[in-house]
Amino acid sequence: MASSSYCFVFVSVALLLQLILGSASALTSTKLIDDICQHVNNKTFCVETLSAYPPAVSATGKFQLAKAVLRLGKSYALKSASFIEKASKDRPNMKKQFKACQDAYVNVVMSLKIAASELKESPESANYDVMVCTDSTTIVKDLVGKNRDVAAKKVMTMTLKMENLLAIAVGATVAVGG
Repeated sequence: MASSSYCFVFVSVALLLQLILGSASALTSTKLIDDICQHVNNKTFCVETLSAYPPAVSATGKFQLAKAVLRLGKSYALKSASFIEKASKDRPNMKKQFKACQDAYVNVVMSLKIAASELKESPESANYDVMVCTDSTTIVKDLVGKNRDVAAKKVMTMTLKMENLLAIAVGATVAVGG
């Protein structure tokens, strides 16, 4: 009987420690996310996006969170470029515009990759590389913004989301020191 009560106490203490440590981790990630989102105009989008992104939630420091933000932006840009490539095949009359849009998204991917590599040594350079990405989103909006077909509207929607993700990336580089 005594061994079962020791077992119960042990299991209870283990569960309590896990709950306490999990809460501390959640508080840390919430603070880190708030630190980045304070530098972003659309704070609600920022907090919701980062809170739903497992690498952001599990980040243990600003640098790690900033790297996760840059990966998220890069991943979204890659998916957007892939969608645009497929759309260009379905819309031969807009092939040239879609190819330029795809190239713009490839430039975003490259800039975010460079920013991630510079983040630790030069957050200011990383910040610049992220901000340059808005030139690419402006190109996309200029190329397809006035078109009303379904694919062009989807590209515009993706581009507006990309701009929001880039704003979070700028906030991340600023939080790290850029």
